[in-house]
Amino acid sequence: MGRGRQKAKAQRQARDIKYYSPSTDLTALERELGIRSEHQTPKPVPVDSSYDDEYSKYDEQTKKYSGDDDAD
Repeated sequence: MGRGRQKAKAQRQARDIKYYSPSTDLTALERELGIRSEHQTPKPVPVDSSYDDEYSKYDEQTKKYSGDDDAD
């Protein structure tokens, strides 16, 4: 006869576990991961100018042919 009460208790416990959200200690997490708490900006990535040099001759050619030649 006690199955209804037992089932209700199991559902209540499952609901409590599902929606339980403990407070997170972010400083402890940072210590564990070895991250400094200071907010550092990432170093800028150097731009590779060799790409521009390599394709600059093609850019000059496209400028030569990009005029409005359709006017008859």
